[in-house]
Amino acid sequence: MAFRFRPVDTAFYDLFTESADHLVVGAALLAEMLGESADHADVAQRMRDAEHQADETTHALFRRVNSTFVTPFDREDIYRLGSGLDDVMDMMDEVVDLILLYEVRTLPPDLSQQVEVLQRCAELTSAAMPKLQSPQSLEEYWIEINRLENAGDKNHRRILASLFSGQYKTIEVLKLKDIVEALEGAIDAFESVANTIEQIAVKES
Repeated sequence: MAFRFRPVDTAFYDLFTESADHLVVGAALLAEMLGESADHADVAQRMRDAEHQADETTHALFRRVNSTFVTPFDREDIYRLGSGLDDVMDMMDEVVDLILLYEVRTLPPDLSQQVEVLQRCAELTSAAMPKLQSPQSLEEYWIEINRLENAGDKNHRRILASLFSGQYKTIEVLKLKDIVEALEGAIDAFESVANTIEQIAVKES
């Protein structure tokens, strides 16, 4: 008969789930920001509020790590996963903030495909977190995130090619490139989260 050497502290899993749920909100706000009739200042303020709430969840997670003698898995992995989820939210907030600060009103149509990738990554990550108690069951999750990241890479290259095609003014290229790179960074950050979960699964198997 197998014995469980670590207690099941569901509070950690609840906080990871809460953190991932913030990403669904952030991705939705990012999609709203790309709308032609979006009130950029209003969306940016709601994104800042969402990012602040995500930070609060991350701080609560880290406080729990520091006050818990036995954690459900390695402390280093808890910190890494918590930080990784927080990084995604920070990157999405950066995209929204850049659109506001640069006063960009017209964005390349292909950006919507990147945001769709982000939204799908957020949904998958949110759905995966409640299952983190059995990380080995999440193989399909990290495989799909990897596939989405590859699709995002292809979109990224296509968007950059469009930016440098000559149809945009130089100042527009500089602004849009920052936004495009931040979007790519958010997708990469989702893959880092998935990689961390895969590594946890290997350790716990």
